[in-house]
Amino acid sequence: MRHPVSRLRARALAVGLALAASTLVPAGSAGAADQYEWAALGDSYTAGIFVGDPQPALGDPSRDGCDRTTNAYPDLVDRELAEFPPGKPVRLTNVSCGAATIADIATAKQTPISPVETPEGGWPAVAPQTERAALGDETDIVTVGVGGNSLPFGGVLLKCLEQGVAGKSCREYYTNPPEGEESIQEKLARVQDEYIEMLARVHQSAPNAKVITVGYPAVLPENARDCNRLSLTEVGSITHADVDWLRDDVLKQLNSTIKRVSEFFGDRYVDVYSSSVGHDACQPADTKWVEGICGDAPDYWPAKLPGTQLSCGLIGKRATLVHPNAEEHANAAAHVERAIRISLLER
Repeated sequence: MRHPVSRLRARALAVGLALAASTLVPAGSAGAADQYEWAALGDSYTAGIFVGDPQPALGDPSRDGCDRTTNAYPDLVDRELAEFPPGKPVRLTNVSCGAATIADIATAKQTPISPVETPEGGWPAVAPQTERAALGDETDIVTVGVGGNSLPFGGVLLKCLEQGVAGKSCREYYTNPPEGEESIQEKLARVQDEYIEMLARVHQSAPNAKVITVGYPAVLPENARDCNRLSLTEVGSITHADVDWLRDDVLKQLNSTIKRVSEFFGDRYVDVYSSSVGHDACQPADTKWVEGICGDAPDYWPAKLPGTQLSCGLIGKRATLVHPNAEEHANAAAHVERAIRISLLER
């Protein structure tokens, strides 16, 4: 296999040449005179899905199925950046969307899958997030938190649950996969290529913006034996060996891929993993910053997801599917706010 950096350079060069030959917009002056413009792009780890009140509110005809909520890190940071510096506010445009893939950021329409107030016939497709955010010459800051759904981390996690019930190895399954299934290394290589193209297009859409990428928190413990395999409020039937593999060979490698590509583009990477170690889904309720497969969430969030057999209502919980809670969003907000402040000072 080619070295990741060599592969990155070759792919980035190809994407750069392709975009240079397309309709590039000449760079202009950044930012409106009276305010800074910040666009938040990303998946459910950015949108928040169940950490606060729905945005737009329940019953609002403008709901789009993306499950953005108050108390998600963009909302928390927005409150702290009401003015920066004094007299010049930062205006947030948050178009993050649950289940978004890397492609949904800049090139693909996404069909949202929110289980909350789903309209008859399902949610209509939404435009790529760069279009929804109306990125342009006056965009000052773009934050991007995406990548997990492109792997997809959730799909790998579910396969590990399935393998654990059967007494089989998830690591072995993805190391020597059956025909038609990518190995974990193939998945990570593909994610790197997709991330390169996505960041190139974000820069093309917002040529004067400082771009900040956000990694994923520590959803799994450093010691797999912290996990109770009987508990759905943790990670259920996944074997301890596979917990270690998911942490080291999947999640940490995904973050490393995002960081490596971001730095290649000269963008700032926000590490939320290091600060969240010890607050994973296998910790006690008053310590965890990531809910387990079943966890605590407001009443509007379902206990059973359509099309699945999972029913968390039997244990008085909601179907949280290993997502950050309000404490992790507060942690992420502190790091993202710092990155935005530094980036604005560098303008």
